[in-house]
Amino acid sequence: MREYDNCRFGARFAEGAEDIARAQRLRWLAFRAGNGAAGRDGLDADAFDPLCRHVLIEETRSGALVACFRLLPLARGAEIGRSYAAQYYDLSGLLDFDGPMAEMGRFCLHPDWHDPDILRVAWAATTRFVDEEGIEMLFGCSSFAGTEAEVYVDAFAMLKERHLGPRRWLPRVKAPDVVRFARNLSGRRPDLKRALKAMPPLLRTYLTMGGWVSDHAVVDTEMATLHVFTGLEIRAVPSGRARALRAIAGTGPAMARGGGIRA
Repeated sequence: MREYDNCRFGARFAEGAEDIARAQRLRWLAFRAGNGAAGRDGLDADAFDPLCRHVLIEETRSGALVACFRLLPLARGAEIGRSYAAQYYDLSGLLDFDGPMAEMGRFCLHPDWHDPDILRVAWAATTRFVDEEGIEMLFGCSSFAGTEAEVYVDAFAMLKERHLGPRRWLPRVKAPDVVRFARNLSGRRPDLKRALKAMPPLLRTYLTMGGWVSDHAVVDTEMATLHVFTGLEIRAVPSGRARALRAIAGTGPAMARGGGIRA
């Protein structure tokens, strides 16, 4: 397992079916157990799992799984229809993106673990993957818990005011139930303190690196979430932030293509 800067956590790729099942059990616990959603044998599994590289974040001393996510590499924008996000968004604007892409999905933290270093390690592992694969755009769905948009009005107003994606890449509406926050909140000024407090940690990190979002949120009743499409062009990451992430990700051995992070 790969450790970072004397951190108590490490990251590695799943090495087989049991590792993937561990991730699926954690996903079920994080996404489904508390909202009454169905899950086969306590697993959150779908047709995208076999297509993805699965990353496990573990506590180094105990081996406890504290977070996980998956990465779906795409050769270029022409393959965007293969992504999980394409089920919910019209991504035709990204078809002409001429560079390698990767979808980061199903990111979740174990509900009993709240150490900020977990997210730090997750981004270090992602940085390593992005650099090794030559990824030029990272994207995914950033989820807000629950389906009541009113709870997140300041967060959505902040996204509308500061973080909407470029017109040429902006996803169009595809899902039957959406919250058009860019249109509906056109006159609202966000309370930034409340907005940041309501923002999911993963999305906050995307935004500090220059990420952008769709102009609407999808109401996902199956997962009991509201989610926004989130994109990050790697060249847009501030140089200081990129150096810091690469300093963490670049120490020691790399994440091995064949499985795991080798010591």
